[in-house]
Amino acid sequence: MVSTNQMSRSDQARSARMFFALWPDDAERAALAALQPGLHELCGGHAMRADTLHATLVFMGEVAPQRLESLQLAAQEVAGESFELTFDMMRYWGHNHIVYAAPRIVPPQLAQLVGDLKQCLDKHRFRIDNHPYKPHVTLLRHAKWSDTPLPEMPRTIWQCRSFALMQSLLDAQGARYREWVRFPLAV
Repeated sequence: MVSTNQMSRSDQARSARMFFALWPDDAERAALAALQPGLHELCGGHAMRADTLHATLVFMGEVAPQRLESLQLAAQEVAGESFELTFDMMRYWGHNHIVYAAPRIVPPQLAQLVGDLKQCLDKHRFRIDNHPYKPHVTLLRHAKWSDTPLPEMPRTIWQCRSFALMQSLLDAQGARYREWVRFPLAV
């Protein structure tokens, strides 16, 4: 576990909006960001900032300050394996106006990681989003599209060797994310 969190006193006094995610390196993120201009021409909307592109594993929502350390310790109990994640299709969710990249095939190591993480968090009495897991990276928000398939995309491969506990922060520029802890996956 690698901790990058430096909490101020004001941060410690309020709840934090937390989630677990796969966080790509700069090259992996740039490959998906390169798709955004063409998608924006087709669908309009708002392109996500390249530095925010990620794949959420488990969304926690608001976590009380006194539970943050327990959240980190619970995630340490998860022993996942590293894997490759191939994003090879683009889709549109009309109910929330999002264009996203997704894998056609979910690696078994990813499904196991998410299942183990949810089970561990449940055991430690954390509330989690229990919707079926659909790995994706949001590329555009507030987009408009139909049921017509989006263009084919070049394969983008992420080497997933860790997962991270992240905090979502909102400011005038929109959402930004702060890494709290990174958890390695076995090679």
